[in-house]
Amino acid sequence: MSLGLIGKKIGMTRVFDDSGKAVAVTVIDVSGNEFVQRKSAETDGYEAVQIGFDAQKPQRLTKPVAKHFEKHGANPKKMVREFRFEEGESLPEGEHPGVGVFQPGQWVDVIGTSKGKGFQGVYKRYNFGGLPMSHGSMMHRRTGSVGAGTTPGRVWKNMRMPGQHGNDRKTVQNLRVVQTRPDDNVILVSGAVPGAKGGYVIIRPAIKKPGGEAPAA
Repeated sequence: MSLGLIGKKIGMTRVFDDSGKAVAVTVIDVSGNEFVQRKSAETDGYEAVQIGFDAQKPQRLTKPVAKHFEKHGANPKKMVREFRFEEGESLPEGEHPGVGVFQPGQWVDVIGTSKGKGFQGVYKRYNFGGLPMSHGSMMHRRTGSVGAGTTPGRVWKNMRMPGQHGNDRKTVQNLRVVQTRPDDNVILVSGAVPGAKGGYVIIRPAIKKPGGEAPAA
């Protein structure tokens, strides 16, 4: 993984490409990305940078976290993530380039936390097909059999059952950077990304398309 961005999901809209085709995009605010710490192979055993996003009040930080920012001369941030560099890659110098990290047409992966749906049944959680809806059936939207009564005489581990749905870390791969707007500090990526409006997301170069550019829409 090379240098990426931390952002906040603003919402979705659409833009028109050069051919006049409407493209659904997610708008992500990436203003305020700053380097917190640079790690080198000599001092830490590997090459990486820590990036902070979204300003935080110093009094709301624990003492160890506050000292970490103070030690490296960085402003307090609500979110800090580390981007690791491959052997031979040089660490960036100076200030974080912001939206300049990515160019239109580049492939990226976006990581976020999906919307929480609360406690849900197997219909919604696992898309079960359901049981008979006719009169006399006592099993309409229920799970059904979860194990035999004799062998093995128990319920197998990882059996799909009702429970917490959503609120998981999700990665959407191979999204195309449609536009970058330095004046507004936003980046527009094709399609939808995980999470609700205002949620934090991480944008990184696509790991399955290294160095590749997305085809024109």
